[in-house]
Amino acid sequence: MASDILRDNLNMSLSDPAPSDPFAWWRATSALGRARRNLLISLFVLASAAWAFTVHESLHMGAPVGDALTGSMSMEGMEGMEGMTMSGMSAAGWSVGAALVFVAVWTVMMAAMMLPAAAPMILTFSSAQARRNHGAAVPTWIFIAGYLFVWSAVGVVIYGLVQVGADASSYLGSGDRAIWGPLVLGVTLLGAGLYQFTPLKRICLRHCRSPMAFVALHWRDGWIGAVRMGIWHGVFCLGCCWALFAILVVAGIMSLAWMLVLTLVVFAEKVFPHGQRASAPIGAVLIVLGVVVAGSIL
Repeated sequence: MASDILRDNLNMSLSDPAPSDPFAWWRATSALGRARRNLLISLFVLASAAWAFTVHESLHMGAPVGDALTGSMSMEGMEGMEGMTMSGMSAAGWSVGAALVFVAVWTVMMAAMMLPAAAPMILTFSSAQARRNHGAAVPTWIFIAGYLFVWSAVGVVIYGLVQVGADASSYLGSGDRAIWGPLVLGVTLLGAGLYQFTPLKRICLRHCRSPMAFVALHWRDGWIGAVRMGIWHGVFCLGCCWALFAILVVAGIMSLAWMLVLTLVVFAEKVFPHGQRASAPIGAVLIVLGVVVAGSIL
């Protein structure tokens, strides 16, 4: 059944051309090639702009949001905690406006980190749309919007966690932070490493690494179908990567070093030919690192 859907999706408009137009197939494939190239360029520009914005925000804020949770800020930095902002968002206060700003910045950051790894899926979806009809551009961007919507929803949860962490840290002295910070980070690294070996991780990674199978199993027509497919892909992507991004939350949101490392890890797992084999070594490294960090308080 899935193979029939896949064949229909990918081959519908590339069926044998009429004998009276021997160049129809060539024109169709040339147009598809141009569309794929233009989409790749658009994704590159979008991801580059997102990275530029993220780097700018990271360099112009007092300290990465989340450092208070790990105790990595200096005492001077902690005393100035209330002045620490993320594009104007206080890390120590609750408000709807701050939440909206946080979620917007988080979504841009996720676009920077995740779009490169999601590019094969986006290109496959666009190709399937182009072969079914000649209006692939709008459904493709709707698919991308659905995908990013998932990460925006995650941003709401992260905002709450950051605020709870900031509130909790305000009740701790510097000595307590020196103990709890490495312990929380170490446990998070350990948990992320263990998650790499779970069946759920393997299932979600397999969906992310198999764009054609995803299209075959989850295809829906129309704009509503495009956003539903984008959301479904975002859910699988979240299931694959949530533990890795938990490290980012604890170690410090907008930390460029962690962002670059995690971007490379996600890209390697999802795009490299044998990326699924990297999950176990990555998990082992995270487990060792977690033990070392947590053990540093002893």
